[in-house]
Amino acid sequence: MDHAVDAQRTDLMTITRYVLNEQNRNPESRGDFTILLSHIVFGCKFVASAVNKAGLAKLIGLAGETNVQGEEQKKLDVLSNEVFIKALVSSGRTCVLVSEEDEEATFVDPKLRGKYCVCFDPLDGSSNIDCGVSIGTIFGIYLIKDKDNVTLGDVLQPGKKMLAAGYCMYGSSCTLVLSTGNGVNGFTLDPSLGEFILTHPDIKIPKKGKIYSVNEGNAKNWDGPTAKFVEKCKYPQDGSPPKSLRYIGSMVADVHRTLLYGGVFLYPADKKSPNGKLRVLYEVFPMSFLMEQAGGQSFTGKERALDLIPTKIHERSPVFLGSYDDVEEIKTLYAEQAKSSSA
Repeated sequence: MDHAVDAQRTDLMTITRYVLNEQNRNPESRGDFTILLSHIVFGCKFVASAVNKAGLAKLIGLAGETNVQGEEQKKLDVLSNEVFIKALVSSGRTCVLVSEEDEEATFVDPKLRGKYCVCFDPLDGSSNIDCGVSIGTIFGIYLIKDKDNVTLGDVLQPGKKMLAAGYCMYGSSCTLVLSTGNGVNGFTLDPSLGEFILTHPDIKIPKKGKIYSVNEGNAKNWDGPTAKFVEKCKYPQDGSPPKSLRYIGSMVADVHRTLLYGGVFLYPADKKSPNGKLRVLYEVFPMSFLMEQAGGQSFTGKERALDLIPTKIHERSPVFLGSYDDVEEIKTLYAEQAKSSSA
C-alpha cells in the first residue's frame, strides 16, 4: 500500500484554501476579497447543478424575453443571472455589478456596499444548452475607489486594472479557472464533496500552438490581416504542418482548450460587425487577463486588449488571443497593413 499516494489524496487544495493562502501572503488584506470569491464560487456551484438538471427541469426552453443584446433569453440564462446578482449583492462586498443580461448596471443598496465591482456573463454560450455543448460563466473583478459615490465611469476602466478574473465551464466536468494576478490555476468540482479541487496548478499556455479557432462562416467579410493569417494556418509557406481548426462556438470552451493546448482564438471584426461581436467588460477583458497571466497575448487588431478603455458597459471589440508567438504573427500582419495604408 502506497501511504504517500494515499496521504496526497487526502491533502486536497480546495479553492477556499487556495484563496485563503493567497490572502495570507498579503498581511494588509481583511478577507473581503476571499468572501466575494466564495460567493462567486457558490453561484458557479448553483448554476452547475441547474445546468445538469436543465433537461429534466424544463429549464432549457426560451423564457420569452429578449435580453439587451437582442438574443432570446433562455430560462437558464435568467436563472443564472438572478443567482449571481443575489449572491454578489448578499456578499456585502460589491457596490456595482454589470451583467450581460441587464441593460443597466446594478448599483447595490448603500447599506450593503463593499469596494468591488464585478462584471460578468452569467451563462456564456447559452444557445448551445439544447445540444449539450459546454457553456460557462465569465467574471472580472475591479476595485472601486469610493464605494459611496460610485458612478458608471468607475466601471469603465481598462482591463489592465482588473484585480482578478476567471470563468467556470459547465461541461464533461465543472472547471473553474481563476487568476488573482499571480498566475492561473484550474479547479475541478468534485460532486461527492461539493468542493472545487486544484487540478491544474499554474497553467502556462504553450508559446506556439497547432490549433486555430474561428468561425470560418464569416470569412467573406473578414479584413486582410485575418484572412491572411487563416490562409497561413491552412497553407503554411515555411514547410511546417498546417494548423488544425477547432471551433465550438462557446467562448468559454474555445478559450479553455486554447489555454490548455495552445493555439489562437479569433473573433475578428468584419463587414457585418465592424466592432467585433464579443463584449469588452465581461468577455474580452477577463479572458485576455487570464491569457496574459498564463504567458499568452491578447490583441484587438489595434492595441493590447487590456489597454482598451471602454466607453459603454456593453461595448464590443474584436479579439485575437492565445499563444504568444501566434498572436505576435497576427500583430505583424496588422502592422504591415497599417504601414502600407499610410504609405
